[in-house]
Amino acid sequence: MHITHVNLARGFRGGERQTELLIKTLAERSSNEITQTLVCRSDSPMRQHLQGVAQLNFQSANHQLAGHFHFGKTHLVHAHDAKGVHWAYLHYRLTGTPYLITRRVDSPVKRKWFNQQSYSHASARVALSQVIKRLLEDNQWGDVTLVPSAYARLAPSSDATQRFRDGFANKFLVGHAGAVVDRHKGQRVLLQAARKLEQQAPDIQFILLGDGKDAEALKNESSSLSNVSWLGFKNNIADYLAGLDVFAFPSRNEGLGSVVLDVMQLGVPVIATDVGGIPDIVKHEQTGLLIPSGDADALANGILRLRQEVPLRQRLVKGATERLDHYSPQSMAASYWHLYQTILS
Repeated sequence: MHITHVNLARGFRGGERQTELLIKTLAERSSNEITQTLVCRSDSPMRQHLQGVAQLNFQSANHQLAGHFHFGKTHLVHAHDAKGVHWAYLHYRLTGTPYLITRRVDSPVKRKWFNQQSYSHASARVALSQVIKRLLEDNQWGDVTLVPSAYARLAPSSDATQRFRDGFANKFLVGHAGAVVDRHKGQRVLLQAARKLEQQAPDIQFILLGDGKDAEALKNESSSLSNVSWLGFKNNIADYLAGLDVFAFPSRNEGLGSVVLDVMQLGVPVIATDVGGIPDIVKHEQTGLLIPSGDADALANGILRLRQEVPLRQRLVKGATERLDHYSPQSMAASYWHLYQTILS
């Protein structure tokens, strides 16, 4: 079986990490059964991330009209992002190749003619979370299958993690990682919580990891806060996540939030907002704490509670760990492999 994956994103965020993870896991799982092609931009970071993967080729396409006739026959196309959806539909019209779509964001697909054609002609539509599944089903463009994201098998260096912790001696570290885009990830809510706790709990230090278009503005807004540290983008993110006492995820909208799975795999308790697909992963008082979106008081109070109640942190970590089998790369790859076989049969 030859599968062609399509992801035409410019950067490298959660969707691209999940695309990479699926391709790698399929290659490990089915090296004698499957070959793969990734259609991506010529400057896509995924090329570097996937170098050396067995039975994988790359095809350049910087837009939806490119790359359709420059590689051999494929049995199935898997579209991983919005532009990839349109590429897959055009390829279907040009060659008759069946395709499936993975939808990763918790916003309605605009009811335009091209979108309607693209989704209704797909052999399968996949949603990462229950909220995305409901949104797709509302369009009545066909059945929707639920396949959640997977944790990324992050492997921290214990020495590097210890050096990170040593830089904040005697501090209770509350961290956040993600694109620094407040309308999506809600970093301003975290900064508001930090402001509330600066005097009340001076041992709590807020660590923000990542970069994005709001980074400079938010750094300026928080420049007077002694309990906020901006560490920027880190390639070795696991070294930092593993050193946190709590992971705070105050997103305003979220398809699923795969970084939460990574943090859970590393044994860090989570407090997150009750939006999008996050409640699929974070079960309140069982695998993490849930708070309302935009509520800095609830976030601050939840962080204080986690700092004070060690048994609570331990219980949440245990509950999250027990559920992680549902979110392993192997589980995700097995679900897609079954779907590929069902389509082609």
